[in-house]
Amino acid sequence: MDGAVLQSYLPRYVDAFFLTVRIGCVGIALSLVIGIAVSFVMHFKVPVFKTIAAGYVELFRNTPLLVQLFFLYFGLPKVGLALSAESCGILGLSLLGGSYMAEGFRSGLGAVSPAQTESALALGMTKAQVFTSVILPEAFTLSVPAIVANVIFLLKETSVFSAISLMDLMFTAKDLIGLYYDTTEALFLLVSAYAVMLLPVSILGSVVEKKARFKMFGA
Repeated sequence: MDGAVLQSYLPRYVDAFFLTVRIGCVGIALSLVIGIAVSFVMHFKVPVFKTIAAGYVELFRNTPLLVQLFFLYFGLPKVGLALSAESCGILGLSLLGGSYMAEGFRSGLGAVSPAQTESALALGMTKAQVFTSVILPEAFTLSVPAIVANVIFLLKETSVFSAISLMDLMFTAKDLIGLYYDTTEALFLLVSAYAVMLLPVSILGSVVEKKARFKMFGA
């Protein structure tokens, strides 16, 4: 392991790290919005839209992100819609993540006991109040483990962005290995960068899950 090589490569990894984090954060935020909207449509069985939502979930959960990125980056220009590599990365991550988040939220909504809804209605609450004050908070609490797992999964999926020429962490590592053959140093910095990115998320996720369990079960 050559310290001088590590030092010379580090600025490029820092730039790639922040690009990867930026795309990951935006994509995950959008995936949460998409996931919530789709889960509501599926849970409440909105006519027509339920079928469309179910088709979207199945399509994006059962195709690799790499294939989706190729379609967005190389396929859309064929029909006159050209997007930048970064926009394709964000859109691809959002659509993939939205399909997983939707299933997580839908499971949370489905796990809320009907007895709680009936009890709230018996106390004189309106359906809107029951949904916003009883069903929704508990559903989100139950969905926390799935959300945390999906966030970590999506951050790891950013490793395929190099396929559409995004200067992310993986692209940087492959580029440096191809140019200078310093494989050990390049891979060491790559692994370190992903560890710095993912370990805090994993730790924070564990804390949030414990708090959610304590809120639900008091232990």
